[in-house]
Parts: sequence; structure tokens; C-alpha cells
Amino acid sequence: MTKSDEAVTPVADVAPSLVERRTIDMVPEAERHGKPTSQFTLWFGANMQITAVVTGALAVVLGAGGWTAVIGLLIGNVFGGVFMALHSAQGPRLGLPQMISSRVQFGVRGASLPLVLVILMYLGFASTGAVLAGQAVDLLLGTSTPVIGIAIFGVLTMIVAIIGYRLIHLVGRIATVAGIIGFGYLAVRLFLTEDVGHAFGAGGFGIVPFITAVTLSAGWQMTYAPYVADYSRYLPSSTPVRSTFWWTFGGSVIGTQIAMTFGVLVALVGGEAFLANQVGYLGKLAGGPVAAACIALVIIVGKLTVNCLNAYGGFMSILTTVTGFDNRRSISPRARSLTIIGFVLLSLVIATAATADFLGFFKNFVLLLLAVFIPWSVVNLVDYYLISKERVDIPALYDPRGRYGSVNTVAIVSYVVGILVQIPFLSQTLYTGPIAKAMGGADISWIVSLVITFAIYYPWARRTMRVPERMIYPAPLEAAR
Repeated sequence: MTKSDEAVTPVADVAPSLVERRTIDMVPEAERHGKPTSQFTLWFGANMQITAVVTGALAVVLGAGGWTAVIGLLIGNVFGGVFMALHSAQGPRLGLPQMISSRVQFGVRGASLPLVLVILMYLGFASTGAVLAGQAVDLLLGTSTPVIGIAIFGVLTMIVAIIGYRLIHLVGRIATVAGIIGFGYLAVRLFLTEDVGHAFGAGGFGIVPFITAVTLSAGWQMTYAPYVADYSRYLPSSTPVRSTFWWTFGGSVIGTQIAMTFGVLVALVGGEAFLANQVGYLGKLAGGPVAAACIALVIIVGKLTVNCLNAYGGFMSILTTVTGFDNRRSISPRARSLTIIGFVLLSLVIATAATADFLGFFKNFVLLLLAVFIPWSVVNLVDYYLISKERVDIPALYDPRGRYGSVNTVAIVSYVVGILVQIPFLSQTLYTGPIAKAMGGADISWIVSLVITFAIYYPWARRTMRVPERMIYPAPLEAAR
């Protein structure tokens, strides 16, 4: 990693507006603001929340003991966090949403292949998040109809996502403070009311549960990769790459590991009572109606942070896909808002259907996503850091006749092979591959994909990629340099 080039000279002073105006276009230097420390609070707040708690609990549900689960989750978080933060570091340098930069590797229209899968990911996370947040709203208001809580939470998500970048970061800061206080209080209550030490020490080491724990947390971190740069792209272009990397990595890994470790503890002592009703269990653990209401608010704020990321990233990916075929470089505020509203409404419909078997749905969803996004992440990072070496022709990202073309066969083939090679190694409810069966159900498909995708893409792309000699900016910014 290297420091980015000197900042582009601002063209004009632009007063910030309440509602974000930028979508798939590059953020000019005059509109850049903030410090890389903002990445810590955003990603800490987005991860110190109940879905991360449930993911930690899943490690126990799938057979891991206390130490096995915590260590496995830590290794996966660190490994996946490196990939996630390397994507974040692209934001200040490019000033672009993450998936627009995928056009460098896949082509202006070829990028629609991973984009469709990214959109499905956002929908899945937005819907599963709405389930838990809806339960928290119901707990807070004393209602008993899940649809009401889900609908109220959906409206909140729409408002924050439409206003955009600045408000999302503000909500992240609030979620960081609320999460530390709320889950810290719950942890104290858990140790005071349950024999946590005995439950944590019970159970030995098992290689399959250990690998599963690593996979769960690595998958959790990797699913942020397709949109993490969306929230660093407004930082000044002179922001050191290392700063963006470490603040993002620290916020995401620390916040996730704390939440997942708490989930392990709750699952070990709560058992079926927690698994049957995660939000309800935490409300009772809080002790009393006032404390339960406060915990419900903590859950809502945490879920609002990450669900706004999903809605924001979802609309960005939809627009990136569409504009790859009509050559638009910007989107009107009205189209932006309507896309967000449509995305959130669809996620709410899915949420109402997922409430019956939340844990089963979520487990299969997370493991499936890892199979899809490991090869995409490898292709993107290898190109950016090892082949293009942070040099991108930004105007060509919007022109299928330009440097990057319409479809890049090299990236498409590498990506598809990276998915297909995982099949024999998959171990999921719907399908277990022959090699996974021979290994007792251990799923190492993502590790195989990482190695094979790199082995195919790197040497092939080195021979074929048309890399510019330096960063090439849009015409007005290029003239101002």
C-alpha cells in the first residue's frame, strides 16, 4: 500500500446540502470532507449490533464450544477484515462507489454479473436485519404483530438512506456509543445472573466446528467488501491509504468480535430460550420494562446503521447495473430516492416471509454469500493493488467503448471458475459436496476459491490489462490539476 497522490485542486466551494447529491459519479475534491477516524465509528457501530450477536451464537448452534467459537471467530474476523479494509482504502483514492470500480476488472457491462449477486446480498441482509429490528420495535411499543415493527423500521431506513452519507455516519457514531453501553450492560447482567464460566469452559475442541466459526466470521467481514468504499469515498484524496485501512479494520473487527463473543456467551447459557426469540431474551436479560425498552432502542439504532448501509449500497448497485447499459454518469435525486424506496419495500416483503425460521435462513444465507464474494474480492484487490497499482482511467468506467471495454473475459472466467471450484467443498443444508463429506462436514470452499481465483486471474490479467500510466480524472478535474 502507498500513499495516494497529491489532492486534486478544488474546482469550486460547494455548500453541503441536507440530502446527498452524489451517486455513481466521482466525488470532486471540493466536496471531500472528514477524517479517516470516521470509518472506525461507522464500522464499529454497524457491527456492534444484534445480527452480529446472532452470528456468534450460530457458531455454538453449529457445534462449537466456548473457546473454539471465540478463537475461530477471531481468526475469521481478522482474515476477512483485511480484505474488507483493503477495499475501503480505495475510496479516498478513487472517490467512487465500490462497485463502479469493478468495471476496471469486469468491463462496463460485464460488472453486472457480480452486481446482480451483490444486490441479492443487500436484499438478504436488509430483510434479515428488518426481522430483528422489527422485533425490537414491537418490544419497545408493546405491539405483538411483527409486520408493524418491520414497517416502522423500514420507514426509518428509507429516511436515513435517502438523506445519505453524512446522516449515515452520524447514526454510526450514535450506534457506537449506544452499542458499547447497551451490550456492556447486558454482558454484566449475563455474568451476574448466569454461570457463564462453567458454560464457557464446557466442551472440547472440534476441527469442523472451529472451521465453521472461522467461515462464519470471515464471511461476515467479506460481505462488506462490495460497498465499504462507498463510505470512505468522500474523504480527501490526500488521506493516507494506511489510515483508511487501519481505522476501517479496527472498527469492523473490534466491533464484530465483541458482538459475536457476546453471542457465544448468550447461546451457551441461554440455549433454546435465546434461539427461539433473540430480541425477547435480551429484553428479559436487561431486567425490568425500562431497561428492556432501552435495550430495544440500542438494537434499533444498531440495526438502523447497518440496514441503511444495505439500502444505500443496494440502490447504488442497482444504478451501477442499469447505467452500464445506458451510459449515464449521474442520477437525478428523484430517481435516487425512488430506487431506495423500492429497494426497502422489497426487503420488507422478504422480511415478513423470513420470520418463521430466521436462524436457519440466516445461516444458509451467510455461507452462500461467502462462496459468491470471495472470487470477486480477489479479482478486485489483485487488480487494484498488484496490476493497476492504484491507477484508474475514471472516464473510461462510464464508456463501454473505452479502455475497459464492455465485457472483460479474463475477470468473468476467473470469477465463474472461482465459484465453481467451491462446489465439491461446500457444506450447507441444501448441498454438501463430496470432499466436504469426506472431511466430516468441514467447509473450506472459500479458501480453495481464494487460491484458485488468484492463480487464474493474476498471471492472465498481467498480460492483458490495459493499465494507464497514472490516474486519469474526468475532464473538469483533470484540467484543474
